[in-house]
Parts: sequence; C-alpha cells; structure tokens
Amino acid sequence: MPRFLVIARYEAQGARAVMAAGGSARRSAFAHAVLDLEGRLESFDFALGDADVYAVVELPDSAAAAALSLTISGRGVATVRTVVLLTPEEVDRAAQLHPDYAPGPG
Repeated sequence: MPRFLVIARYEAQGARAVMAAGGSARRSAFAHAVLDLEGRLESFDFALGDADVYAVVELPDSAAAAALSLTISGRGVATVRTVVLLTPEEVDRAAQLHPDYAPGPG
C-alpha cells in the first residue's frame, strides 16, 4: 500500500483542540480518519518549528490521501501538506525507466 507523509500546521482552532483534549486525543482522531479510508497509521509525532505534526500513513491510493488532506484542511483545524513516500526498491525501479523527453527550445 502506498505510504504518505502528512505534515500539518495547526490553525488556532486546531491548537485549541490539542490544548483542550490533549495530544493522544488528536492522534486518535487522526488514526480514526485514516482507518475510515482503509489505511493504517504508521507514526504520528508532534513537532516544534514550521510544522506541528508529522504522520506517516499507508493509504490505498492518492485519492484517499487527497481526501484525508481535504477533510482536515476543510474543517479549518490545520493546513496539511502530503508527500508521497517511495521505498528504496521503488526508486531502483524508477532509475531503470528512461522515458523519451525532448525539451523545447530555450
């Protein structure tokens, strides 16, 4: 199953929810959403800095990843960025592919 890195930055409403219910409750809510999409939560960590949460999830496909991102962002609790993760074997396979590409002038 494809893996994705979900990077979230809390909006004020999301930060208030963490302060009110705690980090474990936020992780549980996120895990429930992932399970609802027939995925699996691999890791969920809070962070200091530009982002507040880094989570690695397995999801059936990119549409499920988009649905997760849109749902969270649409609720106004966080801004979400999703990154597709590749295994070393997938990179090995990619390195063997050589598509024909002719760049245009200039």
